[in-house]
Amino acid sequence: MRVPRDDAAASMTWLATLVEACQAQDHRGVVWVAAPGEQALARACAIHRSREWHAPLWAGEGEPGADMPAIDRLPMSQARSRLGQEHDLLIFDARTPGSGFDPDAFGALSGTVRAGGLLVVLTPAEWTTGTAHPDNDYARLAHWPHDAHSLSVHYLTRLARVLHRDAGVWYWPAERRMPRPGRLPSSEASPPRPDDTACVTADQAAAVHRLTRLRRRRPVVLSADRGRGKSAALGIAAARRLQAGETLLWVTAPRRASVEPLFARLAALFPHGHRAEGHFQVTLASRACEVRFLAPDAVIEALSAPDVDRRAPPTLFVDEAAAIPTPLLARWLEAFPRLAFATTVHGYEGTGRGFQIRFYARLSRDTPDWREVRLAAPVRWAEGDPLERLTRDMLLLDAAPADDAEATAALAASPVHIRWLDRAALAEDESMLAALFGLLVQAHYRTTPGDLRQLLDGPDVRLAVAYAGTTCLGVCQVQAEGGFPEDLAERVVLGERRPRGHLLAQSLAAHGGWQAALTSRWWRIMRIAVHPAARRRGIGRALVEAVAEAAPAAGIDRLGVSFGAEASLIAFWHRQGFVSLRLGLTRDAASGEHALMMGRSPAGAGDGSLETWAHALQDALPGLLAFELNALEGEVATALLREGPVPVVSAALAARLAHYARGAGELSLARPWLCEAWLAWWRARPAVDDETPCEETRALREWASVLFQGRDAETTPSRGRQARLAHWRHMAAALHRRLTATA
Repeated sequence: MRVPRDDAAASMTWLATLVEACQAQDHRGVVWVAAPGEQALARACAIHRSREWHAPLWAGEGEPGADMPAIDRLPMSQARSRLGQEHDLLIFDARTPGSGFDPDAFGALSGTVRAGGLLVVLTPAEWTTGTAHPDNDYARLAHWPHDAHSLSVHYLTRLARVLHRDAGVWYWPAERRMPRPGRLPSSEASPPRPDDTACVTADQAAAVHRLTRLRRRRPVVLSADRGRGKSAALGIAAARRLQAGETLLWVTAPRRASVEPLFARLAALFPHGHRAEGHFQVTLASRACEVRFLAPDAVIEALSAPDVDRRAPPTLFVDEAAAIPTPLLARWLEAFPRLAFATTVHGYEGTGRGFQIRFYARLSRDTPDWREVRLAAPVRWAEGDPLERLTRDMLLLDAAPADDAEATAALAASPVHIRWLDRAALAEDESMLAALFGLLVQAHYRTTPGDLRQLLDGPDVRLAVAYAGTTCLGVCQVQAEGGFPEDLAERVVLGERRPRGHLLAQSLAAHGGWQAALTSRWWRIMRIAVHPAARRRGIGRALVEAVAEAAPAAGIDRLGVSFGAEASLIAFWHRQGFVSLRLGLTRDAASGEHALMMGRSPAGAGDGSLETWAHALQDALPGLLAFELNALEGEVATALLREGPVPVVSAALAARLAHYARGAGELSLARPWLCEAWLAWWRARPAVDDETPCEETRALREWASVLFQGRDAETTPSRGRQARLAHWRHMAAALHRRLTATA
C-alpha cells in the first residue's frame, strides 16, 4: 500500500539547508517528527525521497512502506549488529504499533550516523503536549503480573522534554507544514591533520605511538568519548606491532561487535590479509601473523593452549574495559606483561568514570609505570555535533555524582539521612536525577541506556537514597519479586512456565527446586552505590537496614541480591547478614564471573527456609569445588567456604593432624579430614582478622585451593613433589597449632 502524500512534505527546501550546513561543518542533523502514524510515515518517506543517501536505514518493527523500497530495515533488537557501520540517513521509528522507543537501540544506532548525515526520530503526536503512553517496547519492563500499558511513563515524558528544549533539533509537529528550524551548525576551524597519515587526529596519532611501543609491566589506558577513534587506534597499533615482528595479538571486549572498527582498520592497512569471523590473518615478511578476538571468559583459558608460552604470552588489547568487571581486568593485569585497556568515558558500553574509580588504584599499585592517553578530538564528526549532544542528554550519558569536594563538604556540614524517593518527582528534577544515576553508573561495571528507563518506570521498583543536606551520597535500587500463586509456582518448578522477570525467585525455584522462593515476597537489591568520598562511613549498611526496616510494612518476607561472585562483594553482603543461596556453575561470557545469589530475613535471622537453602549450598560446595568449580578463584572459594557450621575438632582429629604434620601419610588420603580441620579454623576465625593477615594466615587461607580444588602444582609451581609435600606438612602443623591454641 502506498503511503498518502503529506502536503506539508511537498516542499523540502528546508532539508537541503540543513544537510548542506551539516556537510559543511562535519556535523549531524536531527529532525523530530511528532505526528499521527500515516502522517509521520509520509514525512519520513518525503525526507528519504528528497536526495540520494548513503546506506539509508530504517530502525523499527514497522514496515517503511512501498515509497521507500531502497531503504534497509532493521528491527530494534538487532541494533548492535550495525556497530562499526555508517549511514547518512537513520529513521528511528518510535511511533509504529508494535515498536516503541528502545533506549539501547538508540544509543547504539545514533553513533552510526556519519558526519553530514541526518537522524529522523518519529514519535507519537502526544509527545508534543508533554504526555506519553507506554509503548510496546515497555513490554521488556513488564514482568509478571504487570503488562506494558499499566506502567508509568516518566522516562518517555522526560525524552519529550529533552527534544523540546534542544535548540539544535528541527521540530516537525503535525500542525506545521514545515519543521521549526533548529540552530544550524556553526563554523569552527578544523584541527590540523597529524603527520601520521593513518590517523585522523593528533590524539589518535599519540595513542597509536604509545600502543606501538608498549613495554613490559607498563600498561596503557586509552580513554575517550564515542566517535574519537579509540578502536581504530587499537587496529592501527595492532598492525604496526605485527609489522615490527609480533606474530600473534589477542583482542577482547564484552561483544565482538565492539571491535569491528579494529578489524576494519586491519583490513584497510593489509588488503592482502584474510579476515574471518573473530580473527584476521596476514603474511608479513614470510611470517604468518594473526590478530584474534577472544570473549572475556575465554582469555585466561586460552593461556593454557599448547602453542602459548605463559612466560611470554601475546599482547592483549582490551576494548570497552569499563564494561568488564574489575576482578577480571586484574587477572589479566597479572597474566599479561604487555596489554592496553581502552574505555569509553560516556557511552552505552560502560562508564569510564566508574572504571577510573575501581581500577586506576589497582593499576597504580601493581604497575606503577602505567600511562593514560586521552582522546578528546572527535574523529567521525566535528566538535559540537548536535546529535552527540542530544544523545548525551536523552540517555543521560553525562550523568555524574557530586564531585569529591562537594561530597566532603556536605558530610562535614550535615548528618546523613535516608529517604525514599518518588520517581515522578525524580524524573522532573534533572540535577537530582543526574547525581543519583551517576552514582549507580560509576558503581556498576556495565550500565545501558535501558537502565535509566528501568530506574524511572520499572514496575515495583523503589529507591532508598542517602543524603547529606541536599547532596546525594548513596542509593539503593530495590525490585520486588515473588508472590506467585501456588499453581503457577509449581509449574515454574516443573519447567512448564517461566514468566518474565523475578530473577532471584525464579532461579532459586527452577534450579534449586525451592517452590517457596516463588510464593514468598522478596525485595531484591538490584544496585547499591555509595559516593567514593563517603565510603567507610556506614552508608551502605544504613541503606540496607533502611530497606530491611521498610520491608515488613510492604508485606515483604525476604531480601535478596544477585551479583558476579567477587571476594570483596561477598564479604560486604556477609557483613549485612546475607547468606549464599545459589552459585552459578558457568561463568558469564561478558563478566567472566559466576553469578551468586544471597538472601536474608528483614529481621536478620530466624528464617528456616533460608537456612535450609543455604545449608544445601554449603553441603554441595566442597564437591562442586573439586569438579565443576575447580577453576573458581581461590579468594572467592574461601569467601564462600566461610559460611556454615564450625566443625568440632575432636581429639582424634587433632591427633591425625599432628601425625600428618610429623611426616606420616599422603595428602590425597589425608585430604578429607584436613578439609574438616581447615573449615574448623576458617569458620571460627573472625572475619575482621582477614583485613591485615600475617604471612602464615595468608598461606593457610590460600591452602584451600589445594585442599578443596586439588590445585597442588598450580599453587606451588616452582617446587618438586617432595618440596610440595614438605610445604603441606608445614601447613598442617600451623593449622594444628591454631586449632589446639583455641581449644
